[in-house]
Amino acid sequence: MKFTTINLGDNKIEVFNSFIGRETIVLNGKVVSEKSSITGATHHFKMIENDQEVACKFILGYGLNGVLMSLYKDNKPVIESQKSIFFGFVFLTLICFGFVFFYNVIFH
Repeated sequence: MKFTTINLGDNKIEVFNSFIGRETIVLNGKVVSEKSSITGATHHFKMIENDQEVACKFILGYGLNGVLMSLYKDNKPVIESQKSIFFGFVFLTLICFGFVFFYNVIFH
């Protein structure tokens, strides 16, 4: 499912994610990064801008308000989402409760 499209000059960045955690970054119709992640991932790729190669970093994650994304060109922010540790806290809490629950079921 397409998450967003970002047009930067002559470049078109499309971001896709699936319910099973597959993230895909497409630059001008070509896949430049694919990763699997439940909690979000950092994607690195390069694009041409004004006849120069530019290093890009795209970060997908989850926060209190849903999906977060940040895009950096040459380590300078183009798009920055509000950072939140809420999802990480909830995720770790659920993992801990799940571990304790299954430990008690299996060993008691």
